[in-house]
Amino acid sequence: MGSASHRAPSPLRQPETISSPQRSKRALILVLLTIFFPGGAQLVAGNRKLGRIAVSITMACWLAILALVALYFIDRSIILGWVAHPNFQLFLIIVLGTLALGWLIMFINTLVIIRPKLLAPGMRAIVTIFTLAAVVATSGVFIYGASLLNTGRETIVAVFDEGPAFEPVDGRYNIAVFGADSGANREGVRTDVAALLSVDAKTGKSLLISVPRNFQSARFAPGSPMEKIWPEGYNCGDECIFNAIYRNAETEHADAFPETVKNVGAQAAMDALEGTTGLPVQGYVMINMAGFEQFVDALGGVTIDSGGWVPYNGKYHENSTVRTHWFAPGTHEFTGKQALWFARSRDFTDDYHRIKRQQCLQQGIIKQFKPQTILSNFTSIMSAGEQLVETDIPAGQLGSFVSLAEKVSKEPMARLTLGAPDFERSFSTYPDFDKLQERIQTLIAKQNEPEKKKEKKKDNPEKSEDTSKSSAPEETTQASEEAPETTDVNNAPKLSKEDSPEFTQPDGSPITEEYLVQLEMAGYRTLISEIAANNDECSVP
Repeated sequence: MGSASHRAPSPLRQPETISSPQRSKRALILVLLTIFFPGGAQLVAGNRKLGRIAVSITMACWLAILALVALYFIDRSIILGWVAHPNFQLFLIIVLGTLALGWLIMFINTLVIIRPKLLAPGMRAIVTIFTLAAVVATSGVFIYGASLLNTGRETIVAVFDEGPAFEPVDGRYNIAVFGADSGANREGVRTDVAALLSVDAKTGKSLLISVPRNFQSARFAPGSPMEKIWPEGYNCGDECIFNAIYRNAETEHADAFPETVKNVGAQAAMDALEGTTGLPVQGYVMINMAGFEQFVDALGGVTIDSGGWVPYNGKYHENSTVRTHWFAPGTHEFTGKQALWFARSRDFTDDYHRIKRQQCLQQGIIKQFKPQTILSNFTSIMSAGEQLVETDIPAGQLGSFVSLAEKVSKEPMARLTLGAPDFERSFSTYPDFDKLQERIQTLIAKQNEPEKKKEKKKDNPEKSEDTSKSSAPEETTQASEEAPETTDVNNAPKLSKEDSPEFTQPDGSPITEEYLVQLEMAGYRTLISEIAANNDECSVP
């Protein structure tokens, strides 16, 4: 019997015993092993103990990846919840950094095993460059991934609150959404955009309740500080409109709130939404108008189908004192700046028109909020997020909300405006709280209906006929209050009359931006308002 000392030398362990072409082939095999199965090169040609440790770690990583892939297809919300949590992100950052360092050590050790001096000069350069490229493609990618996660984690920690996640109330999350207008030429913060987003925690079906900025006599949540100050509602006259509540609480009644309340104005506005709608408000998101533009750009823009001419201010037209420009009817892929113009425009129209356009934009943005969009634009979204959002939602809630947002994006968004077109225009001045709260509960009950029950209603011709008759607004100032079927953003009641004329130029040609500019130069503002009267009509493709 031959002893181990008489065995033929292994070419993988003793490259000096083989030819130059074989050494080149050996070198490439060892590098490829390190790329696809770290530790494999050490097992076959180097330190077996080191190889076994690396292979064990590699196998554990592959098993973890396979488990995560399986979990993704079983219930992706669990993974989204983990990835969105700051503590799990910190864990991933440490893991990725450790794996990147370990992989780099494996490549260095593989080069030692290869013994580049034994290779031909040309092949030596090829193997060295190939190994460096492999390091960048492996350890470099891990380091980049850790950097991205760290950016996201820093933003989440900076923007979101501490504390445990909260549970839905009656199966729904109710979150206040405020658009803050706090320009240098303005005193304090004005919540010119105020809405309550109510979402079914299981289905993702959502109801967006928009409150006009001039809504008066808002009620406050029972037992809240502002309810004690304004027991009959915020009703001091024309000055007591909804967008003044935030500033009023901050400047005049801050001492009435507990010290634990970090943002007195936001809390007061939340209490006003709760008391007015009758829905418990669990948190708020305040969107800084200045950061909105950057955020939409980070999402890759937003697509909206506009039904009418929407004005915005730009550069002065040549040889003119007019600076009004127009978004034409049709589908637009808005940049952040354009989306902000579209959301804020009320020239030649009014607040109710822009509220409906804002509802379209809000749904369009939610529709963009998909995992693939977040991943492909992660850094820019995170960078924009810190400039855009202030919130009291705890970071621990983010995971469930990211998962819920995906469900919301797939469902039609029901909407209700506490004013025209869902109620008469005078409603914002003289609100009927019983009526509006009854309407809200009707819409929520409709969303909770089983799909089969809804289909039976659709199959009933008499009900369909009645619904179609009642869903048409009778006049500009009032929409049907008997038609909750028309509350979808893409199928909302119109502010303009159904029999509005089809406007054209005097020669019969279609309306153009140039023609509208000419009308403004000639002072025909009333005609322009009539042409723009349907610019509240919009939808999300």
